[in-house]
Parts: sequence; structure tokens; C-alpha cells
Amino acid sequence: MKEILSRALRRSAVLAIFVIAALPASAQQFPDHAVRLIVPQTPGGATDVLARAIGQRLSERWGQPVVVDNRGGAGGIIGTDAVAKAPPDGYSLLVTYVGSQAINQSLYPTLPFDSVKDFETVATIAVVPFFLVVGPALPVGNLADFIARARRQPDRISYASSGNGSINHLLGEMLSRATGIRLVHVPYKGVAPALTDLIGGQVDAAFASVPSVIQHIRSGAVRALAVSSLRRSPSAPDVPTIAEAAVPGFDVDPWWGILAPAGTPEPIVRRINADVASILGTDTMRGFLATQGADPLITTPEGFHALLESDVRKWADIVKASGARID
Repeated sequence: MKEILSRALRRSAVLAIFVIAALPASAQQFPDHAVRLIVPQTPGGATDVLARAIGQRLSERWGQPVVVDNRGGAGGIIGTDAVAKAPPDGYSLLVTYVGSQAINQSLYPTLPFDSVKDFETVATIAVVPFFLVVGPALPVGNLADFIARARRQPDRISYASSGNGSINHLLGEMLSRATGIRLVHVPYKGVAPALTDLIGGQVDAAFASVPSVIQHIRSGAVRALAVSSLRRSPSAPDVPTIAEAAVPGFDVDPWWGILAPAGTPEPIVRRINADVASILGTDTMRGFLATQGADPLITTPEGFHALLESDVRKWADIVKASGARID
């Protein structure tokens, strides 16, 4: 499988070179000054980690500064809205994930933007699963122990998330409904403070993306009980999936990607898409993603658009079933 993926990525990198050569002069000249990558979450989470990695490599390729601008708050709405209202010239881009872009559409009764119509889907970056981790104060050794303890002590075990309606939150709701347990949700303004309190013993557990928590797992500060994807994470192959440990068929493997304001010229969109695809095909970037427990995801702008539309519908059903809503 790895060999097949490697060949596919090399073909994508070669194709990207030809695509760039065929682009109009205006797109080939882009960018001629600094580009902002707006991250609608606080520093330290997966979105921030991936934005800085792809931003550094785009800067090297373009010969222009690529600045990461963290605008967290309101479940990702503040930063997302800033890009929706930015000039559609390719110089203000949104690095986000399915949680902010697809789920918020169902969580909030009103949004200042449409998650699909007000954006151009530019390029996907990666898919990244989430770990269920527990702090040192909770004496459970595996997911079965965690579920059994939660059944004995309903509404006693707490789990942290990066905010109401986040994937971290909804994963807890999904696990609770699938296993019949009752957990106490504790929302934070970002994953970094949530993990700080988890390590400090103020909360018992958390769902956290692999990049945001893998170093804490390796250091022993937290223990990983299970991973949300259908396959085990290469970054922690000894950690079972939720599907194999407790809930057959459980599979949540969120995507991260880059969007631009609606109306951004197609040649610029395709230029960025081709450059991101080329970067994802390099050994350096693939190696970095592997250390983060992420798999590269290369799509066309059209493919990304279809994925976004599909996930808006998928998560709408999950949000409705969970009863989660933010007024």
C-alpha cells in the first residue's frame, strides 16, 4: 500500500509541474507579495501545525513570505469569516478542517457566511485521525476499562474538547451514544488549554488530533486508549482503533485543506493547488506528515468541493443525532 501511495504521489508531483507550466502568465506571476494563511483556531492544534508546515514550503517555492495568522474564537467562525470577506485575489487563504468548515453549518442557527458558496476550494492537505487520551489521574488501561468505568459512574468522567460542536466534542457524543455511557463535556477555547488541564488532572479525558497530542503521548504525559480512524495510526501502531476495541464500523478521519474567498480567479486557485500537490509529493513533506500521524490527501479543486459538500450533509446528520446546538 505504501509503495502504491508513493507512486501516486510522484505522479501527482510530475503532473503539478506540467499544470504550472500551462497556467496563464498572471497565475505564474502569483504571488508578488506576502500571502496570509488564516488559521481559525488557536496555536498548537493540528490546523496550526499543518498550516505552518505547508506555509514554510510554499514560501520557499514562491520566494515570498507566507504568514500564518491565528484568529481563533467562536468555534472557528471569526477566522473563517475574515477570509470569506477578504479580497478574492489569492493573498488571504484559509487553512481549516472539516470541523470548522462542514460542521458549523449545522451547529449554528445563523452564520455570517455560507461554508460552501462563499469559498473556493483550493487544495486538501491531509487526513488526520483523533486519539482518545486520558490523563494520569484516571486509572484505566484501555478503552474497555474506560467504558466499563463510565457505566459504573455515569456523569462522573469528564472529557475536554476545543469547543462546543468541535469534532473533539462530537466524537465524545458519538462514543457515548454508541456505547450507552454518559460523559461530562468540558469545552475549552482551543486544544492547547484542554490538554494542559488534562495533564494537570482537572479533566479526565479528551479527544485530540494526532499532531496536537502525539508528543504528550510519547512523553507519557497522557495515555492513548484508541484512535478514531478505521485503521491504526502509524504514529502509534500499538493503539487500537475504536472500531476494533468497542464500536465496529466507527470511522472518523477528518481532512484539512486550503480555501480562498469566492471569486478568486481560477488560474490562481489551480496554481496554488498544483504547488500544494507538488509539495505533498516530496519525501520531506510526506516524512513530516508521517511524524504527525497524518496521511497526505491530494485532490483537484473540484474534488475538494465535492468532498466539502458531502461532509456538510454527513455531519448535519451527526449533529442532529447528538442534539448539539450553539445559539
